Amino acid sequence: MNDKLLVIAGPCVVESKELLQETASKLKAICEKLNCEFIFKSSYKKANRTSNDSFTGIGDELALKHLKEIKNEFNIKVLTDIHSIDEAKRAAAYVDVLQIPAFLCRQTELLQAAAKTGKTINIKKGQFMAPEDMKKAIDKVVAAGNKNVMVTERGSSFGYHDLVVDFRSLVIMKKFGFPVIYDATHSVQQPSIGKESGGRPEFIPALARAAAAVGIDGIFFETHPHPEKAMSDSASQLSLDKAEAFLSDICKFHECNNNSILI
Repeated sequence: MNDKLLVIAGPCVVESKELLQETASKLKAICEKLNCEFIFKSSYKKANRTSNDSFTGIGDELALKHLKEIKNEFNIKVLTDIHSIDEAKRAAAYVDVLQIPAFLCRQTELLQAAAKTGKTINIKKGQFMAPEDMKKAIDKVVAAGNKNVMVTERGSSFGYHDLVVDFRSLVIMKKFGFPVIYDATHSVQQPSIGKESGGRPEFIPALARAAAAVGIDGIFFETHPHPEKAMSDSASQLSLDKAEAFLSDICKFHECNNNSILI
């Protein structure tokens, strides 16, 4: 990983091509202005939802097609989640980065299947996992022949309906020698608090600054032009109109951290 801050951002789930275009255009311009590396993120489907009647997607094939169109239209890298062995090869035909959801980070065969696609793999740290245990997940990917791995901190279960971020985990996972990403929006979720997961988005900037100060290679956040209307994770997504100020702030902390004699 170079000294540029890696930004992984986009709407939680593919709702429409128009949403992807609006969000990707804005984020790409911001990242170019701030000299950040950019990967556009959106899930082509949501396989893990709080309620049975929650929105899961617009259709797998259409959503993947839209992601590839965004990749080509804006000449950017694209990331999406996978949830099963069969999905790994299928999604790899459309995107650059495959993401292993937090709840699935211990699934050996899924990690191996993702690794064998040759794509970069971003492994979300499970809410139930100690940071030291993520080395085992990384090893599964590397042993399958793929060293292009990132790990992402997204908070740990704290009681029944809340998450807390232990920033020691960033330091611990940095020792593995692979890029460490901080997930600024899922870290403020309140899982399964009602029909849909809740969130405390007012804490996004402060926690992200803290992560950048501790030392990260990248920042992950979900963003939407109108979070209150988002079909998934509406309570925790960052409003798109706040993305530039948010990233500008994080870049300053990231730069200070890179120049610190204490690192």
